[in-house]
Amino acid sequence: MLRFHLLATAAVLPFLPTASSAQDAFDLGEVVLSGSLSPVAEDRTGATVEVLEGDDLAGRDTSVIQRLDRLPGISSTANGGLGANATLQVRGLPGRYVVVRVNGIDMNDPSGTQNSFNFGSLTPAGIDRIEVLKGSQSALYGSEAIGGVIDITTYRPTELGFSGRVSGEYGSDNTRAATLSLGYLTERAELAYTYGRVLTDGFSARADDGEDDGFRQTTQTFTGRYNLTEEFTIGAAVTDRSGDLEIDRSSTNNSGATSFEERGARVFGEWQTGTVLHTFAYSHFDIDRRDPSGFTTRFQGDRERLSYLGSAALAGDMTLNFGLDRTEESFNSGGSTGDERTLSAQAELLMAPLDNVDLSAALRYDDNSDFGSKATGRLAAVWRPQDDLAFRAVLGTGFRAPSLYERFSFYGDAGLQPEESRSFELGVEKTYGDMASVKATVFYTEIDDLIQFDGASTACGSGFGCYNQVPGTSKSRGIELSSTYALSARTEVFGNYTYTHASTNGERLTRTPKHDLLLGVETDVTDRLQATLDIRHVGDVVPSIYAPADHKVGTYTLVGAGMSYEVTDTAQAYLRIENLFDEDYETAGGYNTPGRSAFFGLRADF
Repeated sequence: MLRFHLLATAAVLPFLPTASSAQDAFDLGEVVLSGSLSPVAEDRTGATVEVLEGDDLAGRDTSVIQRLDRLPGISSTANGGLGANATLQVRGLPGRYVVVRVNGIDMNDPSGTQNSFNFGSLTPAGIDRIEVLKGSQSALYGSEAIGGVIDITTYRPTELGFSGRVSGEYGSDNTRAATLSLGYLTERAELAYTYGRVLTDGFSARADDGEDDGFRQTTQTFTGRYNLTEEFTIGAAVTDRSGDLEIDRSSTNNSGATSFEERGARVFGEWQTGTVLHTFAYSHFDIDRRDPSGFTTRFQGDRERLSYLGSAALAGDMTLNFGLDRTEESFNSGGSTGDERTLSAQAELLMAPLDNVDLSAALRYDDNSDFGSKATGRLAAVWRPQDDLAFRAVLGTGFRAPSLYERFSFYGDAGLQPEESRSFELGVEKTYGDMASVKATVFYTEIDDLIQFDGASTACGSGFGCYNQVPGTSKSRGIELSSTYALSARTEVFGNYTYTHASTNGERLTRTPKHDLLLGVETDVTDRLQATLDIRHVGDVVPSIYAPADHKVGTYTLVGAGMSYEVTDTAQAYLRIENLFDEDYETAGGYNTPGRSAFFGLRADF
């Protein structure tokens, strides 16, 4: 089943605990890894975070975005099948307001029109855990984190010695996927490597064409750390992903192919001095996208980050986190180039004035080499009047700096200023022992100084319009509900519902569902056989102005079913059916979505 957690949000924790701590009482289900500059227990946190762990990801969906779609407050749009461009929306806010990180590396595309991450090619290969932080997080993550943060952690060994995991899957559209993960763990060292490969014949991206658009991708990740002494640890993470995608060039030309390669690396050192942990880190990310037959044939982006993070345990059950950051970004697209530098300072104070009350306050100052400085903040609180009841509240501000493309491309305006946001959320969580849980969160976000493409603007001199600061305010407000209930020791039902009203100057945002409902059941048929069934209903979606007249954007219902069988204590076979009743729908007008699809797979640990 989907496991939902309400967790506090803050900044970034070094991506791996020590090797020895993997053998201690460090339960990932009880601690937020990416929600703060220091670990936070889930019952002592403020804002909303949804957590997906290995069991929720393995064998459940072809792509990660399909699994994220089932979380409250999350929706997506895709321009075709696996590999095609797909973006995630958090509480009605599009992908340009969402930061994506893998093992502590910022993966947002510096060469993209608005820096969005492409979820269309992200598969579950080697992914162990995903945390989705919601609301304005700029006080902890800087620019773009107005809607939230997607933090991904890849495979790590949990047992001393050599271990690993292997999986293989075959399914509709001649889709083949395989993943191999290897790990080695000692009292002082930890190493992990994952290789993943996926190939599919696919289906036509465009709804008015019948030719298949295939996709091929290779993913590799590596993480490692070593305790030089009891006080000093070094570590590294590397990720490499490359792929080739067939595309439909236009309604009259279905030939074309694109390719991409993205690479990221992070090295760090941790030094414990008394009650203060110091973390020094350097990370690099670059992406190279090619479209040989396109109007712009190549997009290149680069990001380098140097950071320091300190975490001090103070008297009175208080923790002070503080850090400095220097980030440089550059892009090259069709002869257009640009770069920028941002210097940042941040601090976060965690405190517990009462045994059943926890507070956190965060402040960040960003100084950009071109448009100046921005200060953002966040206050969060949780009150537990009793052990099974918690009330939470968060107030935050955020900003999104104009992307390099929006400022320096053929359609750019170098004078653009950052967008600014304010957000608030209030939540309550009630548990009934191991039998049931109920959670509710109301949210509100507003964004000013919007940056959009304006066909009437002449600032860039393109003759076709420019990116421009347009008047108005975007507002997104709504409520998220989720619940679980154990019908018996073997069967549990779960569900969630999100109501979102997102608009700009009173006009609803496109491609954003007003209603999003998920209902499901999971049961242990026998001690070795498990079965799941879920129904997702999406209602009242406004299509983009670019959608064709015969588009199928609107209301749709999807049914999914799956079965898994434990062949041995360490091996499992599974069968998954997506879109069981072959619903014909679109999330982006004029682009196909998968019909009824079936997949069979095997996975094993060793």
